[in-house]
Amino acid sequence: MANKQEKFKEKIENESSKKIRAKEEGDQILFGLGAFGIIGWSIAVPTLALTFLGLYFDRISTTEISWTITMMVMGLGIGCLNAWYWIKEKSKNK
Repeated sequence: MANKQEKFKEKIENESSKKIRAKEEGDQILFGLGAFGIIGWSIAVPTLALTFLGLYFDRISTTEISWTITMMVMGLGIGCLNAWYWIKEKSKNK
């Protein structure tokens, strides 16, 4: 009788530890997906905004400089710096 109770107790402990691990891993996966989305937006928004600003400058400017490409590269750089800063801050909080 005691042997059955010990096996039952071990089974419950194993199942509960599996559930706890699954919950923790699930939270990490959700955090990873959320981080992926935020990083993507933090790069895309400045890049697109400055690209459209560059298009506007190309329309009103008479210079041979391509403002669209210049501003797109600047937006990409700002977006990457923004994403790097966000990742650095989130890494501190973990």
